[in-house]
Amino acid sequence: MSVLESIKEKAKTNKRRIVLAEGTEKRTLKAAESILKEGIAELIMLGDEGEFKKTAPSSVLDGVKFTDPSNSPDTEILAQELYELRKNKGITIEKARQLVLDPLYYGVMLVKTGQADGMVAGAVHSTPDVLRPALQIIKTAPGIALVSGCFLIEVPNSSYGYDGVFIFADCGVNPNPNAEELAHIAVTSANTFKNLIGAEPRVAMLSFSTKGSAQHELVDKVVQATQIAKQLAPDIALDGELQVDAALVESVAELKAPGSPVGGKANVLIFPDLQAGNIGYKLVERLASATAVGPICQGIAKPVNDLSRGCKPENIVDAVAITAVQSM
Repeated sequence: MSVLESIKEKAKTNKRRIVLAEGTEKRTLKAAESILKEGIAELIMLGDEGEFKKTAPSSVLDGVKFTDPSNSPDTEILAQELYELRKNKGITIEKARQLVLDPLYYGVMLVKTGQADGMVAGAVHSTPDVLRPALQIIKTAPGIALVSGCFLIEVPNSSYGYDGVFIFADCGVNPNPNAEELAHIAVTSANTFKNLIGAEPRVAMLSFSTKGSAQHELVDKVVQATQIAKQLAPDIALDGELQVDAALVESVAELKAPGSPVGGKANVLIFPDLQAGNIGYKLVERLASATAVGPICQGIAKPVNDLSRGCKPENIVDAVAITAVQSM
């Protein structure tokens, strides 16, 4: 069973209510059919009611809760809730009423108020548009400084990682995190691995240096991030700075990082910046014929996941399954 199949099976055991904010978009409707058929989650779909009734397949019409923010009796209630949450930031009730007409804000408010367990969007909206209401309303998880993006990587026929399964981060959000931000990315990535995979994370803080083999300010950042991450989460198996071969290959780790709790056994790879992370996951995806799922948003207090605007219906199904498991 692939890791995605395992995540879907986990989602089915405890069905969560997931908002699809782009409820009339054709790929989203196609995905909704599959989600309902497979029993992955309960769905709340948002958008124009007339468009939904005109375009949605009968199985989706009958199987989901559909809400049109422009005429829902809950819209005013959510506007009042939003006003109370943001009035100290200068929002007016009139502005709150305007914002909740946007399905992205409406959906996030459903998650915030507990009427839904998570939200997926981004098929027709940009990443900033999707994340902005989540950061304003749900905010980051307690003790976590920032939101980051990871990829779930599954390498076929590989003995590295957790039977070829890894989390790579940050590959999608933060271009050049400082040492403290990198530490928070490491901690949230470890939690993501444990939550999605159900196994113990082993986190490698990657660099072009292993344990002082090179001296440079870029190495210093990773060393500092490792120290901070250990203070934030002392129970996590985490080590750095490590070159990627020392993180993955036991024989190399014995030479370069003897005694490391992570060396040769890493399954969570933390890259020093977005360039390295993005290049790294794409290399593995293409050269090793790996499955790369993401970016998965992490660090938000309740899960909100962003899609690529080039996504396929099956990508939306995967994102809903992951969001459901994140919310457990």
